[in-house]
Amino acid sequence: MKKYLLSIILFSFNVLLAQAQTVPNNKITLTPELLWKLGRVSDPQVSPDGKQVLYNVRYYDVVENKGQSDIYKISTDWKVVTRITTTFQNSESNARWMPDGRIAYLSDAGGTTNLYIADNMGQNPVKATGVPSGITNYGFSVIGDMLYYTLDVKVGKTTEDLYPDLPKATGKIIDGLMYRHWNAWEDEYYSHLFVVRFKNTSIAEEPLDVMKNEPYETPMQPFGGDEQICWCPDGSRIAYTSKKLEGTASAFSTNSDIYVYNLFNGKTENRSLGNAGYDQNPQFSSDGSQLMWLSMETNGYEADKNNLYIYDYGLLTKQVYTEKFDYSIEKAQWSVDGKMIYFNAAVDGVVQLFGLTFGETESQIAQITNQYQDVADFVVGQAAKNHIVIGNIMSMSMPNELFLINPKDGKSKRISNVNTDMLSHIKMGKVEKREIKAKDGKFIVTWVIYPPDFNPKGKKKYPALLYCQGGPQSPVSQFFSYRWNFQLMAANGYVVVAPNRRGLPGFGQEWTDEIAGDWGGVAMGDLLSAIDDVTSETYVNKDKVGCVGASYGGYSVYWLAGNHDKRFKCFIAHCGVFNMNSMYGSTEEMFFVNHDFKGPYWKEENIEQYNKFSPDRFVKNWDSPILIIHNEKDYRVPLGQGMEAFTAAQSRGIPSRFLYFPDEGHWVTKPQNSVLWQRVFFEWLDTYLK
Repeated sequence: MKKYLLSIILFSFNVLLAQAQTVPNNKITLTPELLWKLGRVSDPQVSPDGKQVLYNVRYYDVVENKGQSDIYKISTDWKVVTRITTTFQNSESNARWMPDGRIAYLSDAGGTTNLYIADNMGQNPVKATGVPSGITNYGFSVIGDMLYYTLDVKVGKTTEDLYPDLPKATGKIIDGLMYRHWNAWEDEYYSHLFVVRFKNTSIAEEPLDVMKNEPYETPMQPFGGDEQICWCPDGSRIAYTSKKLEGTASAFSTNSDIYVYNLFNGKTENRSLGNAGYDQNPQFSSDGSQLMWLSMETNGYEADKNNLYIYDYGLLTKQVYTEKFDYSIEKAQWSVDGKMIYFNAAVDGVVQLFGLTFGETESQIAQITNQYQDVADFVVGQAAKNHIVIGNIMSMSMPNELFLINPKDGKSKRISNVNTDMLSHIKMGKVEKREIKAKDGKFIVTWVIYPPDFNPKGKKKYPALLYCQGGPQSPVSQFFSYRWNFQLMAANGYVVVAPNRRGLPGFGQEWTDEIAGDWGGVAMGDLLSAIDDVTSETYVNKDKVGCVGASYGGYSVYWLAGNHDKRFKCFIAHCGVFNMNSMYGSTEEMFFVNHDFKGPYWKEENIEQYNKFSPDRFVKNWDSPILIIHNEKDYRVPLGQGMEAFTAAQSRGIPSRFLYFPDEGHWVTKPQNSVLWQRVFFEWLDTYLK
């Protein structure tokens, strides 16, 4: 069966090789179809003895329009790879080592996702939970005698509960905001945390709902996972993240907290009480004496600086350890011996790994890695007395692969080769880092990606694209995207300009904060400074320059369409904010617009800002073709934003096209939708820039 599957993959790849455009030295350029052939590596887990690593690989089938995940294991010498699961009709994920060396994982075999336990070779799996609706996360205590899992529990009442004589009625009765979130309508179900004793391969008693009857969730939806829940090593307590607010109050606040449930007395304490912003991702030290978490200070600001806090159970003190570190932490993990904390953060356009050590008088932070690759994820283990750090690392030219990082010198050694063979046939373009001077004299770290066959001294002049990042507080780092893929744009012959304009993390919190209340101000100036700098090069065709972006990047496209002074010959906006007034009235997380827009449009002090920065105010200046893409299930930037923009373009007689996806949210995740997206994207660009 394994050989048969491998033959199918190789055959499909060879067909794509034959169809792809060739470039010098017999390599091919990247295509959307090839992009979806790449395996997606995630979730590394180091064994208790530090000698093996579990990880997940997900492959997609464009024809079948779906993906399937399997679990793999790398042996001690980092050379022998074993595929743990081979159930081709099901997906397995969230593999974890048990204390005795056995392997646990989630599988959707049978139609719902439940926990399975296999031996240390991944064989002879036994179904350990039989929850009819399925579970979503799980975790074992250090000695393996306690298990937690999460699942959706009905807490509220449906319309049918209230009016049982109307079972076919479809109306939803809504009494407060937050009635829909990101890509789904809220219902009466909440993700709850259950704990239970566990013996060998089965549950030993009736599970306990730690949040019984509470209309709150852990992990926080829709993006939270098992990083938001953690056992105390002795199994007596469990910490979890939750925002215990309902409806309208929840829509206006980011005030989540770290709760610790005591299994002995049944009491729950709020360990981060007093902090008004996000508190997330609790983690006990190996001896249980300290509890660490990540914390944002400002209520309502989802991109505030993420600091590292530690509560000491012996001293009964709570202390911040990264106050002088001017960057926002993405993930943190204790070393096994409790002597260090490792964390990653975006700095100067790259996500790097750092180490925090505890001194007698004060802690010290040192940067461990220093390379043009993102340490997108990592896991810490220990072999004998040595720390082991496995990084899930990527770059603009390489999707995630596993690397062994030396915590002493930051050097990394690649240990997985999921996509090595396929990438060896693909010619990538050069990636260059530039520092471009902004209008106020500050420097904008900008990535420039060149076509694979780029020749700066030849006669050819290349079309260029200004890429506008979303967020609006999300760094342009060395990420490898399966939609906004810079190498794919370059493979189509474009010089890509990707600036870290004002508002993007990795350049100090002041730089990040500058975009709030100034969406159409200094950030737009940064984008124009970057594209003006690169298009001044002799190898760029200044008459063939486009502007593309999604979310806030889509807002940037709309705003620049009315304020670009003839720089751009065409635009593409995906799920962008077009009308700030209607955006305020139809989005879901009100804290976001209250912070970034400085409040509602009807307040007298905000009217000037809305008039100055809302792109719909400048439609009269539109003079270039525009492709608008928007999705039905995008509730963060609702569909009406794209519809309004398309209506404006058509009414003005601007060449325009509307690409609409009825089954996608803020992103495009389905394989065939993604390929369609890419085809329409490049057809539009090629029409006006080539």
